[in-house]
Parts: sequence; C-alpha cells; structure tokens
Amino acid sequence: MMRSHVKLSCLSPFGLMQICSRQICHVRLSCRPTFGLMQTCSRRICAVILTTLLISNEAVADIYKFIDNDGRIYYTDKPKNGMYKRIIRTRAQNYSAALPYMGNNKKRFADLITEAANRHQVDVRLVHAVIQAESAYNASAISSAGAVGLMQLMPDTARRYGVVDRNNPSQNIDGGTHYLKDLLKMFDSNLNLVVAAYNAGENAVIRYHNAIPPYPETRNYVKTVMSLYNRSRLN
Repeated sequence: MMRSHVKLSCLSPFGLMQICSRQICHVRLSCRPTFGLMQTCSRRICAVILTTLLISNEAVADIYKFIDNDGRIYYTDKPKNGMYKRIIRTRAQNYSAALPYMGNNKKRFADLITEAANRHQVDVRLVHAVIQAESAYNASAISSAGAVGLMQLMPDTARRYGVVDRNNPSQNIDGGTHYLKDLLKMFDSNLNLVVAAYNAGENAVIRYHNAIPPYPETRNYVKTVMSLYNRSRLN
C-alpha cells in the first residue's frame, strides 16, 4: 500500500503551533466544519480534515493515533479499542470564558484545595497549577471528550477514586488530588512525569520508558503546569 507524506500545521489546544510531518494512510474523524455541520470522513489521505480539526481555536474532540504492523498510521476521535493512543486532549470548552473569574474562583475553592492536598499529602501548589491549567478554576468546566469539573476528571478516573458526582467541587478536587498522589508515587515524585501522566495517562508515560510522551500538546501542557507551579513557589 502506497503511503503519502504530508505536512500538517497543527495548533494544539494550549496554543502551541507545531509543524507535523506524518506518514498518513487513513484518517477517520468526525469533524465539525466552520459552518457547523457534522460529517464523517474516511479517505486514504485526509490531511485537510485533520489539519482543520487541529488548527481550530479549540479542538472538538480528543485525537487518538494507532500504527499497525505495516507502519500505516490511523487517526480517530472515536477509538474502538485500546490500541489507539491519545495524542491530543481537549481543553474545557468554556476555558477562555472562565479566565476573567479565575481570581475569585481560586479564592472560593482555596480551602477545599488545601484540605485535599493535606489529606493526600500533595503539594498544594501543584494542585493549584493543575486546576488552573485544566479549568481555570471553573467548577462547571466540561470538555467535549467528557472531562468534567475543576480537575477535569474523566469517568474512569472518577470511578477509580470513588467520585460519585464529578460536578461536586469537593469530590472533584479530592479525586484529582488523589490521582496526583498515586502518580507521584508511581513516578518517584518526578513532577514532569506526573504532570505528563495527568494529561496523557500514566500508560503513555510508561510506554515511552518513563519519559514525557512526544505529543506536542502534552509537552506544552507540562511546560504550562510547571511554569505555574514554579511561579507559585516564588510568591
């Protein structure tokens, strides 16, 4: 099967422009064009659709990638099995709208964050940095991929940590902080790996031999969170 070499200009959900060079053979994405219609596209080369999705102001869904034994690469926003690995994660849809209220909301949830950090023995500054990057302290934040709340918990993560109501700020913060605690233990308190795992999943970090996965969005996410964390240490 002939493979075509294309270049994609990709804008990650965190605003970092990347020039991506990929051997793309098949793309299947549910894409929302600018005129608002949903359509499903399946082609040998669908770089235009992938590019459109990635350079939009906010990605409409998480993007997953799979490479088969013949080297063919598949992208999809709706993986049907565990062989697909997430390479781009959506930010909360209303993130930008929450920024003007971030200061007040930070004060509003400060006590809950401190209590959860103390309970799970996690640096409160790390919890704040993750919450700011994930939701801008918006308790009602929702991503198109289904992440909910201040710490953008996915359903599986919520179930793992006994979170019954992801919209409940106390439960959400406790579940996300507990997850950070486990990641700190798993990666021997290496904050770069902990933050990467919170974004891309611990299995992605392990798969790349305990290194930050080479996903532009994840690498930018780590820089964002660590910048917020280090800035708070100076205050």
